[in-house]
Amino acid sequence: MLVFVDESGDPGMRLGTGATAYFTIALVVFEDHDDATACDQRIGLLRRELSLPSDFEFHFHDNHPNLRKTFLSTVAPYDFFYFGIVLDKSLLTGPGFQFKESFYKYASRLVFENAKPYLRNATVIFDESGSATFKMQLARYLRRQVNSSERPGLIEKVKVQSSSKNNLLQLADMIAGSLGRACLEGKTDQLDYWKIVRHREIYVQRWPKKERPEA
Repeated sequence: MLVFVDESGDPGMRLGTGATAYFTIALVVFEDHDDATACDQRIGLLRRELSLPSDFEFHFHDNHPNLRKTFLSTVAPYDFFYFGIVLDKSLLTGPGFQFKESFYKYASRLVFENAKPYLRNATVIFDESGSATFKMQLARYLRRQVNSSERPGLIEKVKVQSSSKNNLLQLADMIAGSLGRACLEGKTDQLDYWKIVRHREIYVQRWPKKERPEA
């Protein structure tokens, strides 16, 4: 089992001075390595089909809406599933959320607790270009908490790789971006991207609780 982890948004709490309204973490899970390889190769082929450079990075924040849709439509048939956590920062009041370390630790704990029943012998890969705090907190959580004495062997390895060189980390980024966008009421494309991949969703928690609009 392979698990690819990426984030969307930032942990800053100064919402009126440039910080994002939401912070999202997505876990993209492939139960079979062959399925992961097939999806990886298809993303590489998509670059050639679109006449993009071989080192072009699919990144939700930077890509045009049409490219986001094309990417997600291309990968949607492949055999993966995902989990997510979306934190609505406007509703976070605890003092711990003012500190990046506490923020990241809490967010990663929530999403991995939700995914825990589905994990087995997993190799977890997350992006090295994210914040050092996030990497530290996530790796620590996986080592100390996911592999409990009651359920050993859920996580075998934790790796850090560059998203610019890993197509499936780019997939995790696109899923995270889609989940974050689905919470932005008033955006004309609010649910456009999530609709394409919603059949791959196992569970996405929005915290604190607030209902997402119906598709």
